Amino acid sequence: AKKRLFLTPANTAAEAMAFLEQHSVPDATHNCWAYKIGDEYRFNDDGEPGGTAGRPMLQAIEGQDCDRVVVLVIRWFGGVKLGTGGLIRAYGGVAASCLRLAPKSPIIALQTIQCSCEYSDSDIVRSRFAQHKAQVLSENFGATGVEWQLALPLDQVEAFEQLFTNLTRGQGFWSKLEQTDSQAISDT
Repeated sequence: AKKRLFLTPANTAAEAMAFLEQHSVPDATHNCWAYKIGDEYRFNDDGEPGGTAGRPMLQAIEGQDCDRVVVLVIRWFGGVKLGTGGLIRAYGGVAASCLRLAPKSPIIALQTIQCSCEYSDSDIVRSRFAQHKAQVLSENFGATGVEWQLALPLDQVEAFEQLFTNLTRGQGFWSKLEQTDSQAISDT
């Protein structure tokens, strides 16, 4: 049997389904898949005996404590019947192997904040973003200063707020907007 395997990060079920639609091969015998995004998960055996493909792939995802990932295994039947146990080992094993070898990114809960300061303080404030792992979502230049919308890891919010207050001598504006669902961000 000929096989192909794909895996990718996915932050939403819609992203996972779009990936599956894009990479499934219509003339393959089976396009089996599983995804897990937070508490949401789905899997599909695509014509294999029930519980022999998608569920073992989901168990591989959970067994390696992965999240926000979709796995797709494409199989063309080559004449050798693997049996129930063989299918479970094949699908679960290939998914587990690929997940083990795949690069991982931590999933970090983020707080969205809005802050602004006078132009005279903006360069020093901006120079500290990287130190606190702040992602700039927007930057607007107004008549009196600069306004940013930032996403900060939760463990950086308090320290950055204190730093911001010190750098702006208490003259800057600071507001927490929303805590977003955790999302994958790179350490690089």
